[in-house]
This record gives sequence, C-alpha cells and structure tokens, in this order.
Amino acid sequence: MPYTLHRGDALTALAGIPDNSVDAVITDPPYNSGGRTSSERTGRSARAKYTSADAEHDLANFPGENRDQRSYGFWLTLLLTESYRATVESGTALVFTDWRQLPTTTDALQAAGWTWRGIASWHKPVSRPQKGRLKQSCEYIVWGTKGPVDANRNPVYLPGLYTASQPRKGRVHITQKPVEVMQELVKICPPGGTVLDPFAGSGTTGVAALREGRQFIGVELSEHYADIAEARLRNAFTQDDFELAGPEE
Repeated sequence: MPYTLHRGDALTALAGIPDNSVDAVITDPPYNSGGRTSSERTGRSARAKYTSADAEHDLANFPGENRDQRSYGFWLTLLLTESYRATVESGTALVFTDWRQLPTTTDALQAAGWTWRGIASWHKPVSRPQKGRLKQSCEYIVWGTKGPVDANRNPVYLPGLYTASQPRKGRVHITQKPVEVMQELVKICPPGGTVLDPFAGSGTTGVAALREGRQFIGVELSEHYADIAEARLRNAFTQDDFELAGPEE
C-alpha cells in the first residue's frame, strides 16, 4: 500500500517511525490561535474559533486547540524534532500557520533543528472584509530543510504564492485545505518519495501525495476524521489504479 494512516496522538505515533525514512513533512497542525486573550485562545473549541456564526455547514470539532502560547511553542518543537529525526538529509518540512502563530512556528522549526528557508503564502480570495482593517486573506507555510538544500535530488521550481478558496462543495473538515494547493506542495518531495503528515485531518495531504505519485504516512487523533481520511485515501488510491490501468480493450 502506498499509504499508512496511524490513529492516535502524533508524538506517540512519530516515535515509532524509523530514522531517515521520510522525504518531506507537510502538515497543518492545530494553530491554537483565534483569540485576543489567553482565555479566548484556550477556552473555545475549534469550531467556535474558525467557523463564522452563519456558516452553512455543521462540521465536527477537532482536538488539540486549547494550548496557550508558551505550551503551543514547546509542543510544536517536540513534534518537529521527532519529524526531523524521521526525515532524510536534505529533506523538507512545510508547516501551515496563521499570522498570530507565525513567529512561534518559525521559532519551533529552528529549535527542532531545521534550517529555516522561508515563508510561502496561501491566499484565499473568498475571505471576509473587515471594516477599518486590512483583510486577513492569507495563511502561511513556513518551510525548512534538514541540512543543506540538494537541488539535484528534486529539481523542481515551485511558487511562493498559492491562490485558491477553501473547499465549499464536498467540504468535510473545518480547516480543510484545497487539494490543488496541496498537490503543488507535495512536489517538494521527490517522485516516489514519502510524505509525512502528523496531523492528517481529513486526509487532503495524503490524497494530494497519492495523486502526484508519492507515498504517504499520516497520523490523526480524531476517530471521526481518521475515518474520513481513510475513506478518501482509499478512494484516491483506487482511482489512481484505474487511471493508470486505462480502459479495457
């Protein structure tokens, strides 16, 4: 099977992944953001933070959204340290974050041993205007490498700006990323290589990896979302098989 989905805590699952066994870590951890005060950041659910009151969906909450700033930075450093150990030399890490947690995320990446290489942006054209303020229409992708960049290992040219709206039709997760954006990002992993996502959610990173000819290892704590991810990964795998086989003659 070109994919594996672990159910449970990310730190526990990562401890069982061998050293130097994955080529890229591409993940969207719970931001533990979305509040002006400590009580707002730690006392509200993910749905309350990231879903507007007039949302036309009723998607399930996900765990891990109630850490304060200091514990979030410490926890993310632990996660990225384990991910660093599991990644090959010159492998990459791409970590989504929002504007509030951007400084903490860049700190955690470097504290874990990665060499910080820059920030890409995911621009969401359909985002709510805010009177008297700049529109918050971007999320960010902090990226780094384990050691030096080896351009010959995977000679791709990837953009630093991705524009796509959050999925509406068929959306299954509160913070679901567009699969077309993820399909571009997984190209940072060499063809046939392995992408690791410690926060698989509904499996979008894995779906993108399979579609682009990469293998996938995911971890998901929520049983609800692990079930969705498993179904989506299985569907992506069987669809790819059918397309590769071609029509019967």
